[in-house]
Amino acid sequence: MKKYAWLIALLFAASSAFAEPTQLDASIVKLQHDWATAFYQTPEKEKKAAFEKLVKEAHEVTTANPGRAEPMIWEGIITSTLAKYQSIFSAGGTAKAARNLLLAAEKIDANALNGSALTSLGSLYYKVPRFGSFGDYDKAREYLERALEVNPHGIDPNFFMGELMVERGDRVKALEYFKKAQNAPARPGREDADTGRKAEIEAAIRKIEGK
Repeated sequence: MKKYAWLIALLFAASSAFAEPTQLDASIVKLQHDWATAFYQTPEKEKKAAFEKLVKEAHEVTTANPGRAEPMIWEGIITSTLAKYQSIFSAGGTAKAARNLLLAAEKIDANALNGSALTSLGSLYYKVPRFGSFGDYDKAREYLERALEVNPHGIDPNFFMGELMVERGDRVKALEYFKKAQNAPARPGREDADTGRKAEIEAAIRKIEGK
């Protein structure tokens, strides 16, 4: 057994090294927290400037990590959020830029970050109905169904599918998805985003139940 001890030690060291967070991991975590802060905690009149700054930071992470889906996903999420706070003249181009980033990430790895590219594409296709090729509810549902295949109990795909069901007039199905989102497992390290999302979910449930 002793003659194999060096090999066991080497394999253990290698597996430990792979488990250590990378610079990309740290950058993604920072983008996640900065997004949650900008979206849930920043005053409304300051959100546009906050997301403009964050888009630039996200793009730097994407540029520094070519060929990786994760930074593209977060640049896409942040860019799509910026569109929410822009004028109608600017938001269309911004939404399309976000879509292109998410489509590129999907091609690299559709399952990355628990299918977040699929979730975000689904939300884009029903949330931005006034711009060009957006407003495709069938495509939105297709992406969200794929996201739920990857992450069936996730808070975000269930929440966005609930919103889509509201848009389609199916309040019963919407409530079903909102309840699943409400009971989704906590995401370690994403407590700020979970808190904000759960407040949105609770508000959506109250609206459906007339409370």
